[in-house]
Amino acid sequence: MTGDLRDLARQNQLVAQLLAHPECFGHGIERVEHIETHISHLLLIGDFVYKIKKPLNLGFLDYSTLQRRQFCCAEELRLNQRFAPQLYKGVVEIRGSLEQPEIGGQGAVQEFALKMARFRQQDLFDRLTLDPPLVERLALMIADFHRRAGRASELPRGGVGKVIAPMMENFRVIRELRQPLLEIERLNPLQNWTEDQADQLGELIEERYLAGSVRECHGDLHLGNIVLYQQRITPFDGIEFNPDLRWIDTLSDIAFLLMDLQHRGLYALSDQLLNRYLEETGDYAGLALLRFYLLYRAMVRAKVSAIRVCQADLSAAQQMAYLEEYLNYLTLAEKLVRHPPASLVITHGVSGSGKSTVSAQLAEQLMAIRMRSDIERKRLFPPRDGAVGEFASDRYSSAATRTTYHHLAGLATRLLQAGFSVIIDATFLKRWQRERFHQLADRLRVPLLILDCQASPAQLQERITTRHQQGGDASEADLSVLQLQQRGAEPLTEDERQLALSVDTENFPPHGFLATVLQRLMR
Repeated sequence: MTGDLRDLARQNQLVAQLLAHPECFGHGIERVEHIETHISHLLLIGDFVYKIKKPLNLGFLDYSTLQRRQFCCAEELRLNQRFAPQLYKGVVEIRGSLEQPEIGGQGAVQEFALKMARFRQQDLFDRLTLDPPLVERLALMIADFHRRAGRASELPRGGVGKVIAPMMENFRVIRELRQPLLEIERLNPLQNWTEDQADQLGELIEERYLAGSVRECHGDLHLGNIVLYQQRITPFDGIEFNPDLRWIDTLSDIAFLLMDLQHRGLYALSDQLLNRYLEETGDYAGLALLRFYLLYRAMVRAKVSAIRVCQADLSAAQQMAYLEEYLNYLTLAEKLVRHPPASLVITHGVSGSGKSTVSAQLAEQLMAIRMRSDIERKRLFPPRDGAVGEFASDRYSSAATRTTYHHLAGLATRLLQAGFSVIIDATFLKRWQRERFHQLADRLRVPLLILDCQASPAQLQERITTRHQQGGDASEADLSVLQLQQRGAEPLTEDERQLALSVDTENFPPHGFLATVLQRLMR
């Protein structure tokens, strides 16, 4: 850590004067609060926060000159206004003198500050009680941001090695702390796994660069950097100081958030966030990289906790708290390496039989990837502008149906080979559709379970009518489609019934449902 002592002293004098003279800010408020971090001063006055960057050069971060601090303030404003324009107000000049500074006043520029709106700490996502509706909104917001973010069209100088470098840096930093409490020997298999995965996945990493999956992301997207501000989900504090840490694969960006949820024991919400994000983006092809990025993010947080363990001014209780946090991140990383074996689950049932409800709940319990035929069909065959009578369109022809099931089988193959359990939410009313996935499971030697979803005729009609009236669901089936499905369905064969679990969706979930599913998958 380097910083010119004279510059640090000058800035400390400036901050002291700003704290002593709230009138410098021009808000008519007589009290300024001060929060100091290792890289900045935060001055809180009324409804605003002024963020002043310290004159430091940490290697990965350079705020050492006034010009650099001006540039980084402008970059932080530009980057964060993409998703938090209501928080980030602008870059302000602190003029005057060190003895009599004034925000936007006369005289020479003494410093630059980023002006932000102030928010309540209890509205941060790491303090809120998260629930499925909020996570649904979060998934849609992140998917939309990633869709709009600028794309990298070529590999960075240094190629895949530059992608791997920060991962190796985490291990190096922890080792060099030389703290016996950190159980350094546990790093060896994690580092070996990371290096092996880098070798195996290098081609996929390059493919995603060339395909535009590497974008100008947030870079530090964990729960502590998201706030519910004015009832809007608002990420903030995206990385401005190092382009390499924000020009990353979109899956690496969301992996930080997924890992954070898992670290807090919120596995079902992590799975919901991932599946809803994937439904929105269709980015299933890159999932072989997900555990690689999840472990990287776990080690980022482990490194931060390890550094805190070694701080000299901690009480014994504080040190033990940071140590426990560090060890918990290591344990999570080890779980990611030793993931459970993959399995394949397909649904069976007409529209309205409850397949989506059952498969969504099971996906969260199994930490599985769920794919819905209704969504993938629309992705393959987008609605035509001004089209009328969608069910008569090419999207629902026999050829389109075969293409959809072929597409689902291809994605399922890649995910199963990458070690993910997969749930396919589709009607599977034809024998050839089920046989395709039966053969897939046999070829990959993974267990197959058919969820045979059932409901009474009256319940089927009520669900479809209600869904059709409310709109917003991926399924476009109406009562006429239900009748066609019922007439054309090919029942499960005797062999298929041996692989099936009957589910009464009018009384779901039955007692012991998950245990029954796990037992069937382990047979």
